[in-house]
Amino acid sequence: MDEALLRGLTPSVLGILVRRGADFAAAEDAVQDALVETIRVWPADQPRDLKGWLVTVAWRKFLDATRADAARRRREDVVDQWPAPGSTPAVDDTLLLYFLCAHPSLTPSSAVALTLRAVGGLTTRQIAHAYLVPETTMAQRISRAKRTVSGVRLDQPGDVATVLRVLYLVFNEGYSGDVDLAAEAIRLTRQLAAAIDHPEVAGLLALMLLHHARRDTRTAPDGSLVPLAEQDRSQWDTTSIAEGVMILQAALARDRLGEFQAQAAIAALHADAPTAEDTDWTQILEWYDELTRLTDSPVVRLNRAVAVGEVDGPRAGLRALAALDDSLPRYAAAAAYLHERDGDLAAAARLYAEAAHKASNLAERDHLTRQAARLNAGVSRLSLQAVRR
Repeated sequence: MDEALLRGLTPSVLGILVRRGADFAAAEDAVQDALVETIRVWPADQPRDLKGWLVTVAWRKFLDATRADAARRRREDVVDQWPAPGSTPAVDDTLLLYFLCAHPSLTPSSAVALTLRAVGGLTTRQIAHAYLVPETTMAQRISRAKRTVSGVRLDQPGDVATVLRVLYLVFNEGYSGDVDLAAEAIRLTRQLAAAIDHPEVAGLLALMLLHHARRDTRTAPDGSLVPLAEQDRSQWDTTSIAEGVMILQAALARDRLGEFQAQAAIAALHADAPTAEDTDWTQILEWYDELTRLTDSPVVRLNRAVAVGEVDGPRAGLRALAALDDSLPRYAAAAAYLHERDGDLAAAARLYAEAAHKASNLAERDHLTRQAARLNAGVSRLSLQAVRR
């Protein structure tokens, strides 16, 4: 049984049922029942038209489940309006599912879970393991999400920006459990890019590829974080970088700049530098200016302050940072880096320790703690040398 093939077929089959008028929750249940049926039937007698077979079986499962409902007569009348069993329309219904799963009425966590289930074809167990929660908890989250979007009619153009935010949330989860969510996000974004011609979809795909190209160098064998400047660039995935740059260039040529294209341009400049010292920080700062104009995000402004520090010196970076709220995530870490570059090791050590205390995960906390310890050791050596003089 080809699991990857089934996962690829799942969203289009589900989309066809929803477009035929099936309630989303009931349609998703019917598709899952059809997938279970494949385990019994396909090993002995795999059909030639796999998608057509799945559509036919899922539609029958749906009708069986709703026959006793008050809407039975209306739904059975609808059956005659659709193609005969085994034939399927050429239209790609996947896009419909993206917009349903990223509906504004859903919380981000529910939208991500429903996207992975309905579009990604992952099981509830796989999604639960990826998010490190009990399977029953994830099942309840997905059920609530399905109920929320049931009955939603997409008679208005879908919000591409919402879909992209959901996919980016999936990508940023990286790897956990037995599902590589970063790779899954790339697969789903490729699928979306094939279904819709939009420069921001291309921008997000380019951004994912450029970030993913550095994945294997981000951690040492012992699991500790390796900062970008210290990563072994010879180990970066040059094929993914080349593809990401090509996709980005095509998107930028359309002159409809968006947030993900600007982020991808920054990632491309980092990827293009043979060494950390060769990084074109001037261009990166210009792209951060564009990104600030597009989003006015405090997090973007924080990253821009670091770029200012690289271009105009650490004190200029600290002045840019001082205009921001010091409760921002990673504010203390950015301030520590700029203070260290300015030669104020004591302040940098204190700020690294503060950043470690606020870190959201163990690997980041350990890295920042080591940075603080390294600088404190340096301060102690300098103090000892001063006493000896």
